[in-house]
Amino acid sequence: MLYHFPTRTVFSELDRLQREMNRLFERSFAPRLRSAPSFPAMNVWTNDAIFVVADMPDMNENSVDITLEKNILSIQGLVEPVYPEGYSVAYIEYEDGDFQRRFTLNDKINQDKIEATLREGVLRLKLPKIVPTQRKISVKAG
Repeated sequence: MLYHFPTRTVFSELDRLQREMNRLFERSFAPRLRSAPSFPAMNVWTNDAIFVVADMPDMNENSVDITLEKNILSIQGLVEPVYPEGYSVAYIEYEDGDFQRRFTLNDKINQDKIEATLREGVLRLKLPKIVPTQRKISVKAG
């Protein structure tokens, strides 16, 4: 005996099955397929300025270069391995070598008031936004 499914039921059931398979696939394989996070790890937030905090262990102000050109913020540098004398490496997560992170900023930045500090392996940037001024335009009769 042949059972007849209404067309809408068959397609909605196939759609549900497809969504469920996608969900299972993402849970099973996604963590292994993700790439490693970029170096340095960063947090960025904004209000009247854009704030950037970047994790830069064992780096100093001479090993990082920060530029802002045409609304592109670039943070680049060189990570050199630091190993205590007389020890052998047992496990490494920090990679050494050149790095670069670039961000396109949507806001105009007051470049004269940018602040950058690198202390205890943490880079902090404050990029104050230029607040657009409003000018009242008077209308003359005639």
